[in-house]
Amino acid sequence: MRHHLTGHRNIARRILPALSAELDRTTRALTAEGVRYFETGGARGFDTLAAETVLQLRREFPHIRLILVLPCQNQTRGWKPDDVLRYEAVMEQADRVIYTGDEYTTECMRRRNRCLVDHSGVCGACCTRSFGGTAYTVDYAQRQGVRVILLDVE
Repeated sequence: MRHHLTGHRNIARRILPALSAELDRTTRALTAEGVRYFETGGARGFDTLAAETVLQLRREFPHIRLILVLPCQNQTRGWKPDDVLRYEAVMEQADRVIYTGDEYTTECMRRRNRCLVDHSGVCGACCTRSFGGTAYTVDYAQRQGVRVILLDVE
């Protein structure tokens, strides 16, 4: 079974420790349930933190896999150099990288988010707003009958 992790690009510093702990706890629990594949969209913020969590836990659970489902080849265009370095480090360690498009378009992020949901049995989400890409993805997952786990970090 595949599990995808989704969340906001901008995460308040004050919730980072709690979010990291919740990601670790949730990923461990899902691994115990038999989830082996963890997917994330490769964006800054939550996606990067989630990927780094899976990579850290892969040392303890070598059977789990990180799959990056990316919207386009030039996703990092305009990113800060530090964010690009983290992205590249995650990509180097990922077990698989899938691109849902070649170039950035107005629809590429939504197409990537639908792909994440369509290939998952579980959606773990850090969703603190009722609008935007993360809220769309959680709503789409619920409409598709995908089990949604909302990470509680407030």
